[in-house]
Parts: sequence; C-alpha cells; structure tokens
Amino acid sequence: MNLLKTITRRRSIRKFLERCPSNKDVNKILEAARWAPSGLNNQPWRFIIIKDAGKKNFLSGFSESGQIIKCAPMLIIVCLDLASSYNRDKDLMAIGACIQNMLLTAASLKLGACWLGEIINRKKEVGEYLKLEKNIEIMAVVALGFPGEKVKQTLRKPLESLIIEF
Repeated sequence: MNLLKTITRRRSIRKFLERCPSNKDVNKILEAARWAPSGLNNQPWRFIIIKDAGKKNFLSGFSESGQIIKCAPMLIIVCLDLASSYNRDKDLMAIGACIQNMLLTAASLKLGACWLGEIINRKKEVGEYLKLEKNIEIMAVVALGFPGEKVKQTLRKPLESLIIEF
C-alpha cells in the first residue's frame, strides 16, 4: 500500500481482538517512532509497553477512555524525557510526529491503534503508579492490537476550506 493510501485509510480502532501483536511488529512500530523528526535530533520520546491485564485495568481508571485501555491487548505509553528536552513546544510536536509514525506503521501492518491523549489530565498519578522517574512525563497512550471492529469511513473538510489565503 502506498503512503497516501495508508494515511487516508488509517482510522482510530477502539475495539480489539484478544491476541497480541507480535514482538516483531511492535519493534517495527517503535522503530518507525524513533525515526520521527525532532529538534536538534534530541529524540525526546520514551516508551513503556504494557501487556499485563491487571496494570491495564488499573490504568483504565485514570481515563475517560478506560474501556479502550482495558480491552487493548497492548498499550504503548509515550513519554517525554525532560532530561532530553530543549524546547517544550518543539518537543511536543516531535512527540506528535512520533505517535503519527506509530499509527501509520500499525495501519500498514494491518493492526489497529488508537491515540489516547486524555490520560495526561492525570499524568502525575499515572506516573506515580508506574513509578516513573521525575524526568519522565506521560504524553499519551497508544492502544494497540488486531482490529475487532470494521473501519468506519470518515469525512474530511474540503482542502480549499483549510487554506488561508493572504
């Protein structure tokens, strides 16, 4: 599949089959993530992989997206390493690019994924639960697995309506 098709066909998957993606596929996803652009090539992202049902269940209580967290076979928590950070705004954009690479790679592997950002409202509590060092800040959770739902078509605004002319 070419890149534009992958981009236009990718959807957020919120229901998963029970089986877990292979380590080989997860490594491909993380490899794509680490090749995202970052200012000064500081690569400020760090990843926590969670498969344990008890941990997923506990983490689900920190988010309005708890059912997705609970049901996903695997979570990849994407964090910002403050010790590697040099400009927060630029680093947050880099984290976004990193997550987008993950989502596109998952889609190309016929896996389902969902970017869950709402959990950052309770990132301090989540960090304490995970016993993270002070310099590691949670940015998002990516729920990952084999799709357990049909991909729904979505619409986008016409390109012309998004361009600001001056």
